[in-house]
Amino acid sequence: MKKIQLLDNEYDVKKDDNNCLDYEELSGLATDYFKPYDFIFGDYSYGKLRLKGFYNDNNKNATAINKISYMDEYVRDYCAYNCKYFLLEKVKK
Repeated sequence: MKKIQLLDNEYDVKKDDNNCLDYEELSGLATDYFKPYDFIFGDYSYGKLRLKGFYNDNNKNATAINKISYMDEYVRDYCAYNCKYFLLEKVKK
C-alpha cells in the first residue's frame, strides 16, 4: 500500500481512482484544518481539487455528515458525476 507524508502525519492511500492523486496540488491545499480527521477525501470536480475530512464512525467527534460510512453518499450527492477521487487514511501512531 502506498504511503504519503502530509501535515506532519503519515497517510495510507486507500483509494486513488485512475492515479488522480497529485501530491503537489494536495499539499498546496491541505491545511491544519484537516489534521484532526482520520481520513482526507479529495475529488476532482470541474477541473478543481476539493478536499473533505472524514472521521472513523466510532470517533467521538464524528457527526452524521463526516463519518466515513457517509462517504459513498457524499460522492453520489455532492461530487460531479463520474469524477475521479482519492481517499487517504491517517496512520495511527
